[in-house]
Amino acid sequence: MASQQPCAPCSPESPGEDRKVVSQLRSVQLSSVPSSDLEQLFHKLPGVALMRAYGRFKLSTLEARQDRLLAPCDPLEVSKASPPPKEHPKPEKKFWGDQETLSKIPFKVLTGHEDLVSSCNFCVDDTKLLSGSYDCSLKLWDAVDGLVIRDFEHGPKAPVLECSVTADSRRIITASYDKAVRAWDLETGKLLWKINHETFIASCKLSPDGKYVVSALDVDRAICITDAENATTVSHIKNHHSRCLTACCFDPDSQRVASVSLDKSIKIWDITSQTTLLTITKAHSSAISNCCFTSSGHFLCTSSWDKTLKIWNVHTGEFRNSGACVTLMKGHEGSVSSCHFSRDTSFLVSGGFDRTVAIWDVGEGYRKLSLKGHSDWVTDVAISNNKKWVLSASKDKTMRLWNIEEIDQIPLVIEYKKAVGLKVKQCEVCDRPFSIYESDIFSETVTKCVFCRMDAKDSSTEASSSSGGEDSMSREYSPGADD
Repeated sequence: MASQQPCAPCSPESPGEDRKVVSQLRSVQLSSVPSSDLEQLFHKLPGVALMRAYGRFKLSTLEARQDRLLAPCDPLEVSKASPPPKEHPKPEKKFWGDQETLSKIPFKVLTGHEDLVSSCNFCVDDTKLLSGSYDCSLKLWDAVDGLVIRDFEHGPKAPVLECSVTADSRRIITASYDKAVRAWDLETGKLLWKINHETFIASCKLSPDGKYVVSALDVDRAICITDAENATTVSHIKNHHSRCLTACCFDPDSQRVASVSLDKSIKIWDITSQTTLLTITKAHSSAISNCCFTSSGHFLCTSSWDKTLKIWNVHTGEFRNSGACVTLMKGHEGSVSSCHFSRDTSFLVSGGFDRTVAIWDVGEGYRKLSLKGHSDWVTDVAISNNKKWVLSASKDKTMRLWNIEEIDQIPLVIEYKKAVGLKVKQCEVCDRPFSIYESDIFSETVTKCVFCRMDAKDSSTEASSSSGGEDSMSREYSPGADD
């Protein structure tokens, strides 16, 4: 029996033999070599060297395969063209702008002013935005891309307190700290006229028909009504309030002017008769900051430093804790600076020193949503005519354009409506939607919104008053201490 030769011991030269074997294996097309020749080849190789060589050959084969697979993914691989990355379909964005995580309302931040933005407006069929700022500038913006498209010539050299635009977007005016009111042509940007007052101007507004300008003057506590065409004075009513005025506005018919003051009162002035139609004293528990009419002109909203908003019937001065004239409370944690009705009066928007914008359901008097994002006071708010957009101006030098088109589909709003038991109905007179409590025993019989019901009540009241021969030209109303 032939003695078996011992395997060659592992020696420093063994790796060299392994490399030779691997080289031989790689150089041979194993599939094309006859099996008898392969057997003869393997018998000539030492066992350990053969095992090592086979292991190295298998490992090198796997590494080569991995190299081929990973080479296209290697950012440093330049010898071969990498295949284009696989594209994943992106969800289509329904609205441009960022997403506010709390309210789920899309918005756009508009930057371009270098100081507090004091006033903001929609114009040109909601396609343009107008803003005034303490940086002494008046700017016109494109509402789609949020870019400034015009700075107006011969602008004020002092901070702009307020800007206003006519309903047809043909003319704009500004009031500034240099005691001047200026008017421009919106299309051309040309300065039309300039009026200098002897005192500071707290507020200025153009009438919806573009015929008049009303200015609220500070020191002499007056309102000044000016012809917008030739800049002549129509009326100058001094000592209209007992303290400085804070804001003024025209009614939709351009015939009456509402003014509010630090003296907590509201006054309605008639341009034709040159008389005060209505005075509401002690309307709030603190200074009144702003005011705005509904589209019918029958109701006026006032905002106050007492953190509330109130809606008044301007025909009677009536104020109640329920119904059409309500107190909108628990919406702001600080002074309310501004307010604005939607065109159909279905909701109201307000801004406050608590840095929020509140959206209110007018009919039921509750806050639908609070928009958060500004880092400082909200100084002014506006609503587009189509009710899809809310514009807010702030002390943080920015404006925000919020898309509220689908506000009623926001889970927070839906859950709140369910919690308080509200359902939405359509008014049979004006076709606008209104909310009503499902628990109300008269919910099925109520077919008119709260404003149409109040209008009907006013008509019947006026008819009975005229038959009794009462003179209701000028009235004074003072809510009680518990209003």
